[in-house]
Amino acid sequence: MLESLIGSTNRERILLYLVFRNEGYAREISRYFDTDLSQIQKQLERLENGGILYSRSAGKTILYGLNPRYPFKKELEILFKKLFTFLPKTDRISLTMNRKRPRRKGKPL
Repeated sequence: MLESLIGSTNRERILLYLVFRNEGYAREISRYFDTDLSQIQKQLERLENGGILYSRSAGKTILYGLNPRYPFKKELEILFKKLFTFLPKTDRISLTMNRKRPRRKGKPL
């Protein structure tokens, strides 16, 4: 929806993901959007070089998030929260559900 403004569909997806999930790594983002990993990695690098994202190591994994010192961070969050209202309901639910732990054994879906 914002690719003409942002410049890339994958860049838009990354920013949308990080606004609602706070942090993520390249493979996690590429799997969520069913996108090529190398393209996500390339866009993450560009966004980090631009100062929009930060990265930190967690073991062997590099986590990315919105840079709290980026001057337009609040405006970016407002823009993507507005975009969020135009997404289909199933996409909104899956984007905000941030489950990291496995389900209890035998628990129904």
